[in-house]
Amino acid sequence: MSAAEKVQQHPAFVQAQNKATHYVNQLDKELTKYPALNTFEERTQVPKAYAVLGGVVLVALLHLVNPLAAPVSNLVGWALPAYLSFRAIESPSTHDDVQWLTYWVVFGFFNFLESFAISVVLYYFPWYFAFKTVFILWLQLPAFRGAQTMYHSVLKPVVLQAGTPSHSAHTIPNNTRVIPVQPESATGSNIRERVAAGPTDL
Repeated sequence: MSAAEKVQQHPAFVQAQNKATHYVNQLDKELTKYPALNTFEERTQVPKAYAVLGGVVLVALLHLVNPLAAPVSNLVGWALPAYLSFRAIESPSTHDDVQWLTYWVVFGFFNFLESFAISVVLYYFPWYFAFKTVFILWLQLPAFRGAQTMYHSVLKPVVLQAGTPSHSAHTIPNNTRVIPVQPESATGSNIRERVAAGPTDL
């Protein structure tokens, strides 16, 4: 028996192989929800789970090249969400509309903050774009629904607090009696007196 056969028959290797097969099957089951991936599998005869895993590995390798890290991260942030947003607009259901509208609000707010601090962050955190890609996937994937979590826990309270008007300047004590002021009637005599008196300082 060769060394390779011994490794393949080792209990630890068999257990790891069975777990990997189980996770791949679970991933394939989840990916069945996306018609585009089903169409890709039918046309190319490549299992969609393997295609997605290969894409993840490719994105990870591209992050190792510094000039490509930012474009790849931004591509992950808008390519698939843009396609799924288009599908959501065309679908009669409004549930997916809310999901992707929430994602774009959070994604835009995140990019707005990033534009102010990107140079400082990259100086102290060279692998920033790799973690950004992971964060974007957390926002996107339905299994995590990170965009909804960020919106309700962070963004919504900040926006509501900033948009709430202050009523301190218009507060009237409870014991103060408000007397309505009746406007002066514009009678003919009053008009003639104002015209004769000429303009007055306000």
